Amino acid sequence: MIAFALGRLGYALAVMLGVATVAFGLLHLAGDPLAGLVPPGAAPEDQAALRARYGLDRSLPAQYATFLGRAARGDLGDSWSQREPALAAVLDRLPATLALTGAAVGLALAVGVPLGIAAGLRPRGPAAAVAAVVALLGQAVPGFWLGTLLILLFAVRLGWLPATGLDSWRSLVLPAATLAVYPAATVVRLLRASLTGTLRLDHIRTARGKGLPPSVVLRRHLLPVALTPTLAYVGLQVGFLLGGAVVVEAVFAYPGVGQLALGAAVDRDLPLVQAFVVVVAALVVAANLAVDLTAAWLDPRLRDVAVRRDPAPTGRA
Repeated sequence: MIAFALGRLGYALAVMLGVATVAFGLLHLAGDPLAGLVPPGAAPEDQAALRARYGLDRSLPAQYATFLGRAARGDLGDSWSQREPALAAVLDRLPATLALTGAAVGLALAVGVPLGIAAGLRPRGPAAAVAAVVALLGQAVPGFWLGTLLILLFAVRLGWLPATGLDSWRSLVLPAATLAVYPAATVVRLLRASLTGTLRLDHIRTARGKGLPPSVVLRRHLLPVALTPTLAYVGLQVGFLLGGAVVVEAVFAYPGVGQLALGAAVDRDLPLVQAFVVVVAALVVAANLAVDLTAAWLDPRLRDVAVRRDPAPTGRA
C-alpha cells in the first residue's frame, strides 16, 4: 500500500507541473497579457514601465522559470483587478465554492447510490425504470436552464428559497441541486451497470450458494467491487463540478471562486486566472489521489496490479 501511495503521489506532482506549464503557455498565447491592465491610449513609455514591473519584458523561458519558482513558494503574483495577492483572492472565495461542490457531491451520492443499488439488484423492477428516467433527464438537461427554472419556481413563484447570494444554508439548496443533477444521473447509471456485472462473478454466486444473507453478500462482496468505478467517477467529477460551478455561480450570483474567475477572464487578469487554474488543479489532483487510495483500500487487487513489476526477460541458454 505504501508503494502504491508513493507512486500515486509522484503522478500527482507530475500532473501539477503539467497543469502549471499549460496554464502559463495558454494564457501567454491568448494575446498581450497587458491588454487588461494598460489603459486605452497609454504612452509607450508607460507600457514599457508596466512590462518591466511585471517581468513581461523578459523572455518566455525566464518568465516561466520565475513563475514556477514563485508558485512553489505559494506566490502567484498580484491580481490586477483585485489589488491583492492572486492566491489570497482565490482562497478567500474558495470556501463558498467548496461548500457548494460538497453539497452537490453529497446530494448526488444520496440520490444516486441508493437508486443505483436498487436498480442494479432488480434490473426489471420499478426502481430500474425510475433510474432510467432519472439518468436520461439528468444527463440531458443543461445546468443553466435548470438553474433558471428552479429560480422561477422555488424563488420567484413559491418564495421558498432565496434566488441569489449566500446568506444562509438555504442559499445553497438551489445551486447545489442544479450542480448535482448530472453527477447523480451518472452515478445511477454507473452503479447499476457495475452491480449487474458484479452479480455474475463466480465469488458472488459462491457466496449466495453458501447461504449467506443477502445483506452480507451486498455489504461484503458486492459493494466493495461495484463501488470502485463509482468512486473513480466521483474523483473525476470534482473537476467537472468546479468547472460547472462557474456557470452555476453566474446564474445564482453566488459569491464563489467560479464567479471570481469569470470576472478575471473578462478583465484579462492574468495572475488571477493562473491562480484559479492552479488551485482548481490542486483540488482535482488531491481528490483523485484520495479516491485512488480509497479504491485500493476497498479492492486490494488494484494496488497489487499497480505495484506489480513484470519480470525481466531472460536470455537464451
